[in-house]
Amino acid sequence: MKFLHTSDWHLGRSFHRVNLLGAQAAFIDHLVTTVREHEVDAVLVAGDVYDRAVPPLPAVALYDQALHRLADLGVPTVMISGNHDSARRLGVGAGLIGRAGIHLRTDPAGCADPVVLADVHGDVALYGLPYLEPALVKDAFGAGKVSHEAVLGSAMDRIRADLAGRAPGTRSVVLAHAFVTGGQASDSERDIAVGGVEAVPAGVFDGVDYAALGHLHGCQTINERVRYSGSPLAYSFSEADHRKTMWVVELGPEGEIVSAERVDTPVPRALARIRGPLEELLSESAYSAYEECWLEATLTDPVRPEDPMARLAARFPHTLSLAFDPEGRTEEGGGSYAQRLKGRSDQEIAEDFVAHVRGGGFTDEAERAVLQGAFDDVRVDDGRQETHR
Repeated sequence: MKFLHTSDWHLGRSFHRVNLLGAQAAFIDHLVTTVREHEVDAVLVAGDVYDRAVPPLPAVALYDQALHRLADLGVPTVMISGNHDSARRLGVGAGLIGRAGIHLRTDPAGCADPVVLADVHGDVALYGLPYLEPALVKDAFGAGKVSHEAVLGSAMDRIRADLAGRAPGTRSVVLAHAFVTGGQASDSERDIAVGGVEAVPAGVFDGVDYAALGHLHGCQTINERVRYSGSPLAYSFSEADHRKTMWVVELGPEGEIVSAERVDTPVPRALARIRGPLEELLSESAYSAYEECWLEATLTDPVRPEDPMARLAARFPHTLSLAFDPEGRTEEGGGSYAQRLKGRSDQEIAEDFVAHVRGGGFTDEAERAVLQGAFDDVRVDDGRQETHR
């Protein structure tokens, strides 16, 4: 049985104020073509269909078109909600839509209720495991503590129990939205850390034949049976070196991975990062290759040049981001504010701020735990409010 694994569409998202709806529509066209040309048996969409809980109407219209086109193909689709989606909104009408072969899995309580497909070798159970906010589902899943590993482990226990009650030889696929240990993050993913910990071990998915993951925007293989498809489009300059693809995965009669092929997605415009003194960037022929790229430019002039953005745009009309990193800077904390924050979590930034304003760091771990608890409470409260809207 052959699957097309995709995720993280983020419909409605822009790129540094550039509207990407046209590029996202081109991706949906490509998705439909790929399903037809590769003769896949099912489409797996592993979360973050939308970019935010209340998406703009043009994004909703594109999603509606995608559902109709997938249903018209007659190929079953399994789709889960991610941490950017409103699970309740995405799941509206799931029962009716399921009759058209589009199976929305947005309710954690239904994680062990699979979509069952069959081929000449028997059944394949497709389990949709939506994004699980630990504090909101811990009690329902009987998890021992509030952590991603605990709630995912409990959900997978339910899935393994259901699978054990099915006919011998039933193959299995799980869709999940999580940060799995060994994955490489980019700047465009939203932090999901709980208590400072966001990653779960790949072993949590033991017992199933394939785990189709979403959340991380780079296509990557954790192991042969656990893979991220990545986002079909780049959503930050940290993804400039990504090759944007989907996986076409073929599952054999014994549940073995027969093949896993990357299928490239359309690129609306190449991304590039350049750095150097402004005059060098404007004059050197080596930079000609970047003139039609969406560009992030970092200027290293010791003194900020006059009107740099307009001058850059004269040669590089698609410059979207401008940063300054003067060479020879010696003062403490050198670099731009964005550069100093790059790669740091909200917790680390807040700890630095507290240390700055009171002239010293945390005196004990209890203080640090209070701050972390505040961040966790805010994120959980946002999720709870969304659930009850």
